[in-house]
Amino acid sequence: MKVIAVNGSPRKNWNTATLLKNALEGAASTGAKTELVHLYDLDYKGCTSCFACKLIEGPSYGKCSIKDGLTPLLEKIERADVLITGSPIYFGFVTGETRSFLERLFFQYLAYMNPTSSLFGREMKTAAIYTMNVSEQQAEKMGYNSIFSYTEGNMKMLFGHSESLCSYETLQFEDYGRVVSGLFDPEARKERHRTVFPEDCKKAYELGRRLAEPAGTGNRI
Repeated sequence: MKVIAVNGSPRKNWNTATLLKNALEGAASTGAKTELVHLYDLDYKGCTSCFACKLIEGPSYGKCSIKDGLTPLLEKIERADVLITGSPIYFGFVTGETRSFLERLFFQYLAYMNPTSSLFGREMKTAAIYTMNVSEQQAEKMGYNSIFSYTEGNMKMLFGHSESLCSYETLQFEDYGRVVSGLFDPEARKERHRTVFPEDCKKAYELGRRLAEPAGTGNRI
């Protein structure tokens, strides 16, 4: 069992990365081999609309033809059993690096048929972890859930399985006094990070454990 987590945050040791690491710990508890990849370490771009992955009998049919820093990761995902992505929400959407990664990942496997179908060829369990500074109620009001559902729908269509985990009102800075941040209550954020974020970490651990379990074992929800 191979589990790959993809961190779409520029921070390697903050909220998103921490949740992904907990998910990988959960997966490792089942005996799975795990790997964490930081997108901001890679040099790549989004889909260039070359359509090489759609050319009938073309050498890159079903695979992205661009050769850059993202290519090795896409090749690893092709052989993985579980994929867990993670991104903070910036201006109502995932980070630009995450978006470019998802473009490349999704489009190569999308078959332009009616109905649309997948060229991936097998099922792979997937999940997406999101972190954000708004509350759950604010996220719903601003339409974030439709964004999460859209990505989850694409994951299910292409890979057969997907689920999402959201962490709300996350701690943005260690010292709010050094940053212009009058919009937030620093003490409330610190208290939530102390009491609620550990629960989110437990959920991430359970997510990774559940996804990595061999079929037919353990409790599933």
